[in-house]
Amino acid sequence: MLSVETRHAIDPTTAKGLDTSGLRAHFHAGGLFAEGEIRLIYTHYDRLIMGAAVPAGGSLTLDHVAECGTASILDRREMGILNIGETGTVSAAGTDHAVRKGEVLYLGMGSGPVTFSGDGRFYVLSAPAHRACPSRLIRKEDARRVEMGAAETSNKRVILQFLHPEVAESCQLLMGYTQFAEGSVWNTMPAHLHDRRTEAYLYFGLGPEQRVFHIMGRPDETRHILMANEDAVISPPWSIHCGAGTGAYTFCWAMAGDNVDFTDMDMVAMGELR
Repeated sequence: MLSVETRHAIDPTTAKGLDTSGLRAHFHAGGLFAEGEIRLIYTHYDRLIMGAAVPAGGSLTLDHVAECGTASILDRREMGILNIGETGTVSAAGTDHAVRKGEVLYLGMGSGPVTFSGDGRFYVLSAPAHRACPSRLIRKEDARRVEMGAAETSNKRVILQFLHPEVAESCQLLMGYTQFAEGSVWNTMPAHLHDRRTEAYLYFGLGPEQRVFHIMGRPDETRHILMANEDAVISPPWSIHCGAGTGAYTFCWAMAGDNVDFTDMDMVAMGELR
């Protein structure tokens, strides 16, 4: 079963007037992981698609998506797939990929229909592409590892970069995830933004009673959205993105836009936040 929801882009002036339900309607994405289903959100922010496929021991095929305007979803797109569940199989272009928990599969433009099977819980990101790059399964040990923060500032974490120019070639999609040490909860403070690309986050590894306060908005008009386990959020180019949780957590980040320079960001001093 396939379902697709469209999210239109809105400007920061409109966003600052939204109440809690309005913010969640535009930016929050819950309930993506449904057994036996593929659920996608097609955003008008850099035409990024985010969603999930949960075959639940069976098989699900992602092929025609009307919103893409092509016969098959990857005719003019690329895709990154993160498995946050048990080992599962992703099949595309005649190749079966056994994807273990914490691994990322990259599928280049023209890879054809994508079939998900087994016990995986697959998080799916897709961006438009203008050239075909080689498909590749990226193991955790192959990811670029960046350690940041400290226990004293409650932000000790490791960033694992999978779709990154130094790891695996892509057209415009960047993707990886950040894991926090026990006792660390703050991410990306001081905050930053990057007007040249959209970002999306999936928060996972949270207990049933845990939450993450995802902070967004212009630096002088901040808002927050409460995130539960396996909730995702759209972070538009004009918005900061940072957060704090009630305990350690992991989040997957993905970006699409004008460039693939991971460090291309505009820092915001703490004193500028309101």
